Amino acid sequence: MNATQPALAAPSGLGEERQTLLRQLVDGLEPAQLYWIAAYAAQQAAHPVARQAQAPAARLTVLYGSQTGNARRVAERFAAEAEAAGLPVRLVRAGAYPVRELANERYLAVVVSTQGEGEPPDDARGFVEFLASRRAPKLPALQYAVLGLGDSSYPLFNAMGRAVDARLAELGAKRLAPLAEADVDIEPVAGPWAEGALALVRERLARELPTASVTPLRAAPIRPQFHRDRPFPAPVLANQRIVSRHADRDVRHVELSLEGSGLRYAPGDALGVWHRNPWSLVDAFLASLALDGDAAVARDGKTLPLREWLARERELTRSSRPLVQAVAERADSAVLRAILEDAEALKALLASHQPIDLLRAYPASWDAAALVAALRPLTPRLYSIASSPQAVGEDEVHLTLAVVDYHAHGEPHLGAASRWIADADEDATLDVFVEANERFRLPADGARDVIMIGPGTGVAPFRAFVQERQQAGATGRNWLVFGNRHAADDFLYQVEWQQALRDGALHRLDVAFSRDQAGKRYVQHVLRERGAELYAWLAGGAHLYVCGDAAQMAKDVHAALVEIVATHGGTTPEAAQARLSEWLQDGRYARDVY
Repeated sequence: MNATQPALAAPSGLGEERQTLLRQLVDGLEPAQLYWIAAYAAQQAAHPVARQAQAPAARLTVLYGSQTGNARRVAERFAAEAEAAGLPVRLVRAGAYPVRELANERYLAVVVSTQGEGEPPDDARGFVEFLASRRAPKLPALQYAVLGLGDSSYPLFNAMGRAVDARLAELGAKRLAPLAEADVDIEPVAGPWAEGALALVRERLARELPTASVTPLRAAPIRPQFHRDRPFPAPVLANQRIVSRHADRDVRHVELSLEGSGLRYAPGDALGVWHRNPWSLVDAFLASLALDGDAAVARDGKTLPLREWLARERELTRSSRPLVQAVAERADSAVLRAILEDAEALKALLASHQPIDLLRAYPASWDAAALVAALRPLTPRLYSIASSPQAVGEDEVHLTLAVVDYHAHGEPHLGAASRWIADADEDATLDVFVEANERFRLPADGARDVIMIGPGTGVAPFRAFVQERQQAGATGRNWLVFGNRHAADDFLYQVEWQQALRDGALHRLDVAFSRDQAGKRYVQHVLRERGAELYAWLAGGAHLYVCGDAAQMAKDVHAALVEIVATHGGTTPEAAQARLSEWLQDGRYARDVY
């Protein structure tokens, strides 16, 4: 406070701490600003009832942690159903949830997915770490329900759902409903869980809410005409190989038209593609099991010939724990039963054996209905979008994808979706939808620097980022770290990056070609070599992005980042890890890994 101003006596009951805060608030303010504060305080004092009505009442909090969008969709639908039932509800992404509020929650529904080796989604990492820590409060007044979403092609199925459910119970909370665990076919589990949990919350909240309460009407969110369950048939505009004929694998640049779809996307989003399994693979199943492709099978409320189930409705290239269990039972295999009890052995089996490999290695008698029941439902594949709508137009979208094609167990193997897309000529259409990825967005402040780490096809979203930043006139610097096998064969979008450097749209490009020298060199090696500069960018507020393989690359890159922050930030590895976790929660460090 200015020394010439007369001192005022503090009102009765205003403690020393609040007096200090008040002085700090008004210190240096202009008279007009002080008058505004006085008027605001008088207005608040004149309407105490209104302020009381704004205090949080008993409500249902729906919290979600999502990597690919499934948990978000389920949580959004559950929250909408709760609101339609007249319940006070709020929907919160785990990464945006103020953990200090957990102690005051009364009713909590958690929808959380599990990634990779039993890890939380990036946007739920901070919440999960807080929940597991000593700082987590006791929760005797909390009633909760957890829905875990997982993928049984990974050994640690639904590890996060189980961990969150168990920890809430350990902290004294009471289950509204038992833990529900959904595989990739989500609805058969999510539907009953939502219905049961909602009925219990409604019953218990009804005892606490005022009988005359009125739920304000809100405009229902408008769902796009085309979406995951009703994809848009997008005409193929271009489909070209972008690696040399000597490259180890085929990589495609695909351009699609979205004209007339109403679909909109932003850099960082993904495009979902519904595919059909190759007829050659369908025929291999029928021949190996001696089954009739025309045999009718009734399941999930529809009846189709077995051939159609295999072509359009079931996963033929991804094995899962339930499939291994079914094969073990039919083949009466002690070997498979032992593998099911060994997490590492199961992980290796799932990674090395497609369903056809399991069925051939462990022969048994199968009928059409049993085979359809054992195989997982077909799911769409998500591909990071490689274009900015500001650069290519809102009615066009680009993809970058590697075609899976290899030999194993003496037989050729295909990636069903990548082969389906690679074979689409310019007279074809692909069934697509947009999957928003709000965790993987460019900084709103165009003056911020951006570091992008994308080996192989992981470079796709960064093509979109550079295009977007150039179109927006962003003043921040852009640094791309790219890696692949050979500079001469698979330097993806090389000409575009060189032009971007000349235009000033890209300020730095570092590359690592793993097989162009005696020892393998990957992007994490480049990061360590450039550690001092990388840390300087990060210390200056740069945003950091990583896209690509989750199994190995993302872990190696993260380990390199911990080392760089510890070494050049003059801190311990533990403190560096904590700092990176903080950046993950703040959105300054974002990963799109798969």
